[in-house]
Amino acid sequence: MAGDEPAGNAAPLRHVEDGVSTTADTHTDADEHSTGLDSHEAYVRLEREIALLLRRSRAISGRLGGELHRDLDGAAYGLLVLLDDAGPLRASDVVIRLGLDKSTVSRQVSSLVDLGMVDRAADPADGRAQVLSTSIEGHRRLSQLREARRARWEADLADWPTEDVATLAVLLNRLNRLGEAEAREAEVRST
Repeated sequence: MAGDEPAGNAAPLRHVEDGVSTTADTHTDADEHSTGLDSHEAYVRLEREIALLLRRSRAISGRLGGELHRDLDGAAYGLLVLLDDAGPLRASDVVIRLGLDKSTVSRQVSSLVDLGMVDRAADPADGRAQVLSTSIEGHRRLSQLREARRARWEADLADWPTEDVATLAVLLNRLNRLGEAEAREAEVRST
């Protein structure tokens, strides 16, 4: 990847992406399997990598939100992506899927509606409720940005076998569904 230094024998890889600098271990998957990694260490590494992914994701979302609209809060970018992929949705569904509190979702939805990125409509199943969906303009802008992001991922992961990319997507999907299930359980417990 661009920005990586030659690994050498002991030098860690340095990488800068979207303004976030990271250091990567130079070990390989084969190294992990041959060292007899214990269960505790596996979870320590998982937590470390997820934390790094989340930090990077927040930085990227902030930048992408600004690219969609100069007044868009980066935190609302994920909400817009969800609505574009799975909408129309009720705000309560957004709360569960993103694991956010109701006030945060309400604030982000209001901002997206004010910017013309999201439309509100009466829920056909329950006229008292509203459903949210991306507006035509929101979908157009988001599609352009997502295509550029997909091309970036394709370039960054060009050396990865397609099967590894697909496996990563499947595993991340499983992890995300686990988070949604936990959010639904918490919602049920709080009512």
